[in-house]
Amino acid sequence: MDYGSPKEAMLKVRRWPKNTIAAGRRHTVGLTSDGVVMAVGDNKMGQCDVNGWQGMISVAAGNVHMATNTGNAHTIGLKSDGTVAAIGWNKDNQCEVNDWREIVAVEAGWRRTIGLQSDGTVVAVGRNNEDQCNVSGWKDIVAVAAGDWHTIGLQLGGTVVGVGNNRYRQREVSDWCNIVAVAAGYLHTIGLKSDGTVMSVGLNKHNQCEVSGWGGIVSIAAGSNHTIGLKSDGTVEAVGWNKYGQCNVSDWRDIVAIAAGCAHTVGLQSDGTLVAVGDNEYGQCDVTSWRGIQLPGN
Repeated sequence: MDYGSPKEAMLKVRRWPKNTIAAGRRHTVGLTSDGVVMAVGDNKMGQCDVNGWQGMISVAAGNVHMATNTGNAHTIGLKSDGTVAAIGWNKDNQCEVNDWREIVAVEAGWRRTIGLQSDGTVVAVGRNNEDQCNVSGWKDIVAVAAGDWHTIGLQLGGTVVGVGNNRYRQREVSDWCNIVAVAAGYLHTIGLKSDGTVMSVGLNKHNQCEVSGWGGIVSIAAGSNHTIGLKSDGTVEAVGWNKYGQCNVSDWRDIVAIAAGCAHTVGLQSDGTLVAVGDNEYGQCDVTSWRGIQLPGN
């Protein structure tokens, strides 16, 4: 699928598409068409206690690499009035978002939360031991992504910036251009180009960066060590770590949105129902009974 010229592609991105599904360390979050939030999976830190949330337009779920302590996750909800709700693990103040205003997009990484403001600037709270929250100088940002220890920003002109850990070159994105979407995993970064092809940098131990042959991609997602791509025909590509079957998506059809957690993958179908594969130790893949999940762009 061709998005047109880079300028046309970026104008589409500027609409700030909202996430109506999100996958965290061991939980999954879904946003219904009436603004109600649903969650299943590990609730050790209360990250699934979203029953009272209403008026939401986007959701995010904090992710953690498989090797880190279990249960360390949080959930973020963006309200229609531009304010933000947060619940779950708050050891590093990653849920301290009550004073945020004019937010148009949210992302949740390990121990931190990122918010994109309507003026193209970015705010961040949470763990900052590797400067992953040092985003105050960013301008003209239209999308953000949060890995475990690095943060990525997509600029209006289709270029990309990054802060935080760079041990595996996961933020070596300064030469990228014509990018319309970004995603960040544990130690890798993915960029979707305006022509439907995909870029990648970072740790490739599990082949999670082997996306050079992909085409016709319209959306991307990055788990801890796997990468997912949604094609224009509603099918899904996957590469990377597959210990729990999180890449077993070849039979999926009519998919309109995707999300990748630590070791599970979720797909939203055109009828508002969900499919999920991967690690299900805490029931994070038990979403097949959900109905009325909001479709992207609605």
